[in-house]
Amino acid sequence: MDNSPSPESRQAKLATVVVRLPAVLVDLFPGAQRQVEVPATTVRDMVDELDKRWPGIRDRICDSRPAIRKHMNVFVEGERATLKTRLRPGAEVFVLTAISGG
Repeated sequence: MDNSPSPESRQAKLATVVVRLPAVLVDLFPGAQRQVEVPATTVRDMVDELDKRWPGIRDRICDSRPAIRKHMNVFVEGERATLKTRLRPGAEVFVLTAISGG
């Protein structure tokens, strides 16, 4: 008998973070919201949770390495983040599209 906690119970123990998504990304996923709370301890966990809610969103945020796409930015508490960045309970995470000009 396996006594390890189920993925659902492990996820329930994770503290939630506030994620703010850009309109251009939200518009691609029916039912997606600009601001959402998800349980996560790292940016990777956050992206996984977003992808559970809106399948395919991971591919818009991350490339195949996996890493955050070149033209996407993730900021945690105002600091640029990677998928390995740890998240504290209640952290604010901004997912932004990069803006470039000529």
